[in-house]
Amino acid sequence: MEKDYHIILASNSPRRRELLAGLDVDFEVRVVKGVSEAYPAGLPVMDVAGYVAREKAGAYKDQLGGGAVVLTADTVVVLGGEVLGKPKDLDDARRMLRMLSGMTHHVVTGVCLTAADRQRCFSVVTDVTFRELSDEEINYYVDKYRPLDKAGAYGIQEWIGYVGVTSISGSYFNVMGLPVQRIYEELRRF
Repeated sequence: MEKDYHIILASNSPRRRELLAGLDVDFEVRVVKGVSEAYPAGLPVMDVAGYVAREKAGAYKDQLGGGAVVLTADTVVVLGGEVLGKPKDLDDARRMLRMLSGMTHHVVTGVCLTAADRQRCFSVVTDVTFRELSDEEINYYVDKYRPLDKAGAYGIQEWIGYVGVTSISGSYFNVMGLPVQRIYEELRRF
């Protein structure tokens, strides 16, 4: 893969950098500022992450020469019919965690691999179940970890995941923000 492609990770997320580095592929991080993460009203909730990943890919169309493959991704939490993105403030983070408490939700990561001559987009879904969380636990987590940059207001790799997650069905790394096993398979086929 490394000989054929120059991989560009289009994300400032330290978690995504760490996860992609775990595949032992060379890549560089390049971020275009001001890319919207908005999506059309009425879009099915399970399609939101994929839509946003495709929109992000469009911002890199002028950087797609010389074997470059741009990897864009977006992760959302879906509970019932509602998309929980990144919280707008700490109170919103608390609200989201109260909603997730005692419930099973979907974590959906949409990914696009885009080169000058082709694009491959896909989504990966992982189901995560939380036990009932107390207000004290939620407040502790939000105040200490300040999860404003995380979909659904939590990082599974942080304290709240250690004490709150009772089961997971699917890719753990997808919940962290990048389904690396599927990305590896897709890059091999690309």
